[in-house]
Amino acid sequence: MGVERVQGIASLDGHQKLMGVERVQGIASLSKDEIPAEFVRSVNEQPGITTVHGEVLEVPTIDLTDPDEEKVLRAIADASRNWGMFQIVNHGIPVEAITKLQASGKEFFELPQEEKEVYAKPPGPQSMEGYGTKLQKEAEGKKAWVDHLFHKIWPPSAVNYRFWPKNPPSYREANEEYAKQLHGVVEKLFKSLSLGLGLEGHELKEAASGDDMVYLLKINYYPPCPRPDLALGVPAHTDMSIITILVPNHVQGLQASRDGHWYDVKYIPNALVIHVGDQLEILSNGKYKAVLHRTTVNKEQTRMSWPVFLEPPGEFEVGPHPKLVDHENPPKYKTKKYSDYVYCKLNKIPQ
Repeated sequence: MGVERVQGIASLDGHQKLMGVERVQGIASLSKDEIPAEFVRSVNEQPGITTVHGEVLEVPTIDLTDPDEEKVLRAIADASRNWGMFQIVNHGIPVEAITKLQASGKEFFELPQEEKEVYAKPPGPQSMEGYGTKLQKEAEGKKAWVDHLFHKIWPPSAVNYRFWPKNPPSYREANEEYAKQLHGVVEKLFKSLSLGLGLEGHELKEAASGDDMVYLLKINYYPPCPRPDLALGVPAHTDMSIITILVPNHVQGLQASRDGHWYDVKYIPNALVIHVGDQLEILSNGKYKAVLHRTTVNKEQTRMSWPVFLEPPGEFEVGPHPKLVDHENPPKYKTKKYSDYVYCKLNKIPQ
């Protein structure tokens, strides 16, 4: 698969030098007290320095079963304007479906390395799908302390089972069930977000590619890190998606930027974390804001998360919704194919 294997540790001037390790899981197993230099973030990024300690960000938490629908709608729209992020509880997805999704993903990452490499991302830029480590160009060749697995879970026509682990055997059923359970949440969110912009309930989803919308699952695996004060699981970014629906595990790690400072986002068991992505910011012509967030890592425990990115197909053009643009409100963003947007973003080319 063209993946460098762990070639062991060579002793150099009394220091342990890690050589040729491709996957972060392998590097983590060899790292005792220090981490390789390419994982040490610059001073203005190091979480030990840049995190506001002792304060957890209480992003809005919205109960989807609240009988006051107007209140729920307002809460979703306000959170999307002012935070770009919120958590939803009583969302209707059974706890069991989430537990099975988590268990099967965890089991995959605990398989022997050669079993995981069967699903390695093919070389070349054509696909996001597969098992891998590097995702995008990073300044100064820095690396993130994370391995991942990407694959589409909806619609059936977009699914490529080549990238779905056959082991554990429960993997496929758990992911298909979770995808099925997501639809109700997706419908509710899009309707509320649409009405919150003054559009008809169905118009935002239609402008975001409607039933052709792709659900892209990513499993993030952040192994224990001896220097969580210096490394990041994922550096600061906004999601490219329309919206992201994320299941975390119990290990704290998600941080959001608020007024130029970084805060831990409170973990709420069985809640789903919702991010406004770039495409929703564009569709809303800037009324909704994509959230700048990052991930920290833990010294003792493995953190994992399961974001599902709701995206338009690559050929689909996204721009500000025509009903939100007029003389007073000119378009703030270009209309472009989603695939072109993704290419520019991953390669750090201005949009």
